[in-house]
Amino acid sequence: MAAFRIPKGFTVELFAAEPQLENPVAICLDEQGRVYVAEEHRFLQGAPENRSHGFLLEDDLQSNTLADRLAMQKKWARKFENGIAWFTQASDIVRRLEDRDGDGRADTSTVFADGFNGPLDGLGSGLIARDGKVWYTCIPNLWLLNDKDSDGKADEKTALLRGFGVNAGFYGHDLHGLVWGVDGKLYFSVGDRGAHVVTKEGATISNPRRGAIYRCNPDGTELERIHVGLRNPQELAFDQYGNLFADDNNCDKARSRNN
Repeated sequence: MAAFRIPKGFTVELFAAEPQLENPVAICLDEQGRVYVAEEHRFLQGAPENRSHGFLLEDDLQSNTLADRLAMQKKWARKFENGIAWFTQASDIVRRLEDRDGDGRADTSTVFADGFNGPLDGLGSGLIARDGKVWYTCIPNLWLLNDKDSDGKADEKTALLRGFGVNAGFYGHDLHGLVWGVDGKLYFSVGDRGAHVVTKEGATISNPRRGAIYRCNPDGTELERIHVGLRNPQELAFDQYGNLFADDNNCDKARSRNN
């Protein structure tokens, strides 16, 4: 914190640190000021990519569905420590932090949801909360997490939509960027790990190896792809006029001449 460059009029305070949380990737707050954290644990421990696992590349370039990616992982399982078990060894986590005594620091840390360690799961990279529920993006699913009995742990985990991340692609090119639109719909993005999703209405939306922006109702119905052709759109934001902006992560291997 001592190295931060802080704008005039701003202050920085520590709210939570290890061991209260680990590997935070995304955060959101609910109406009660509780902080939900997407913790990353499957990086290099369950979720493959074709840079660090180059033997996947040719098959990955031909993958168009989740079934294709799963078949690819089974084909090359012998190249991973412990074989097929490598893909299920760790779970990403949604954690909830609370400041119950009102001193500005988190004093309670609980695991709100876990078990995101399927062979196609991870990396969990987006969260948004509303009306006591949490929407969580963890390839290949858009999840709805609901703590119905208010015990601090989600007792309902519903995969609203499935089919994101048909390509192993690159770490960080994930499902993320959750934001509410002025139309009441949920907007989110996927990087060029692509998607092949059958909507609740039975339509198929497919964009392997291409980043895109989607929107749907809070229950996952009426999924639409509203823009495609991006590399790795991360955060989304609306201005006061309803215009949508996407922060598209460009190539991270070299700097542009204009930078």
